[in-house]
Amino acid sequence: MTPRERYLECALFGKPDKIPFAPGGPRESTLAMWHQQGLPKDKNYMTALYEAIGMTPESSQKRNYGINVSFRMMPTFEEKVLEHKDGHYIVQDWMGAITEISDKYDYTYIRSAKDFVTRKWHRFPVQTREDWENMKKRYNPREPGRHHKDLVEHCKAMKDRDFVLGFGFNGPFWQIREWVGMENLCIMMADDPDFVMEMAEFWTDFVSKTMEPILDNIAVDQVSISEDMAYKAHSMISPAMARKFLLPAYKRWSSEIRASGCPLIYMDSDGYVGELIPIWIEGGINFSGPNEVAAENDINEYRRIFGTKMAFNGGVDKRAIAKGGKVIEDELERLMPTLKSGGYIPGCDHGVPPDISWQNFIEYGRLLAKMTGWL
Repeated sequence: MTPRERYLECALFGKPDKIPFAPGGPRESTLAMWHQQGLPKDKNYMTALYEAIGMTPESSQKRNYGINVSFRMMPTFEEKVLEHKDGHYIVQDWMGAITEISDKYDYTYIRSAKDFVTRKWHRFPVQTREDWENMKKRYNPREPGRHHKDLVEHCKAMKDRDFVLGFGFNGPFWQIREWVGMENLCIMMADDPDFVMEMAEFWTDFVSKTMEPILDNIAVDQVSISEDMAYKAHSMISPAMARKFLLPAYKRWSSEIRASGCPLIYMDSDGYVGELIPIWIEGGINFSGPNEVAAENDINEYRRIFGTKMAFNGGVDKRAIAKGGKVIEDELERLMPTLKSGGYIPGCDHGVPPDISWQNFIEYGRLLAKMTGWL
């Protein structure tokens, strides 16, 4: 099977020859630790992992799985340091928020998943109705540069492919939070629901119109929605609020995406998602991750409850990988029922942290490769 065929067969509960090998990726601090523990600095960690476990990687025409499209604001705000004192930068970031970060890092870490970095938000760009009217001007779905300059040919060149092709964007909860802030958004859902609905409907329409030229020209394999909206044991907002403010967007987008011929709609949310999965399924979403175990996600239980309505990735407890030995063996064995039932690509349940040693990552990689049929 090609990488594309294998991925689709697995995620759609088919009969893949092997399960895609996706152990997870390290952040900068993890790589720095691994370089001290034996990973050569001049070698990609996956290349080194393949060599260490004796595995031949999948071959493909290319490894870039994304189609060229931008859902970002245009123009962005000017990035600038407003203040530097007491070991911290206070920065205006490209989204217009005023953010604080340790001067151990530069401001590029504020909006990038380079590492496990704590940040503090002081102010968000939408404070008033006037701010909102100005913000909307930055989201023209036909803004030059939003799509490939020769979109039709760009799509045509990728129709005969052996790799997984897709694109992604923020869900309404994630995006409105970027505009008004997490705490403000939650208060507004109770005190000013009409304004929240107005922003949600604007974002829904913008995404639809931005997707339209792509969906008209190619059936991608997967569209991904970023919607971090859960803590440990509970979602950040109630299921009733999720259904009221977010579900209409999911339904519209999934209808348009499926009509184009795309089979997979993936939801990325950290935290405990058990009370959100039914809403996602209702909204047409059929694939989700990373299913963090420390947040009390249990994909065996989810499979029992939701059957083939939802596929999963991730789900391997990062704490078990860090311990290695019998602990990681038992963790992978725990997940075998879901693996055998299909619709599951196992991997680390979030970014690989630095307490997972390079040797334990190799050990885990070898066990995962056996589990998924590569060794």
